Amino acid sequence: MGILEEISSLMQQGRAPKVKELVQQAIDEGVSPKEILEKGLLGAMSIIGDKFKKNEIFVPEVLIAARAMNAGVSILKPYLVEAGVESKGTAVIGTVKGDLHDIGKNLVKMMLEGKGLNVIDLGVDVPAEDFVKAAQENNADIICCSALLTTTMGEMKNVVAAAAAAGIRDKVKIMVGGAPITQSFCDSIGADCYSPDAASAADAALALCS
Repeated sequence: MGILEEISSLMQQGRAPKVKELVQQAIDEGVSPKEILEKGLLGAMSIIGDKFKKNEIFVPEVLIAARAMNAGVSILKPYLVEAGVESKGTAVIGTVKGDLHDIGKNLVKMMLEGKGLNVIDLGVDVPAEDFVKAAQENNADIICCSALLTTTMGEMKNVVAAAAAAGIRDKVKIMVGGAPITQSFCDSIGADCYSPDAASAADAALALCS
């Protein structure tokens, strides 16, 4: 088994310290950082995403694999910057104002990072203006809004309105998701994209960026 397959396999098992060690070893052996990222780490996250979609694994396994991926990425980051590897796009993500749920948001964040996107996480209870401000400051391609309560989902409409008021609506795609959200709700507030789960959200986000 080659070192990249080994990194991928260990990452899927969530073995963070071992992933870190092997990423460093691969760099020392002269494997390009881009290749380690794409074939080792992102490749593994893609497999995790597919398994999650098919209900073959569940949230805890995804979280553990993502932690292992982050451990590997922390070693790779300086080398990627040096090699001038571009991220595939930038997403601002958060749970809307009045809502404190973050498991779904965190999963989507990990899946987005697993696709090679740069993610700015605003946390929970995020006002519409903060989404827009972060999108402007980071030149974001996408704003991702999460809501788990029927009482807070209306906030998403305010995010769309705030983006329009700031004059960035034509530059930024707005994605919405969460338990009470549907495609028809997404259409009714003028958002660009709805995804039923984290893995689909990551695929959709990548498509919106390219």
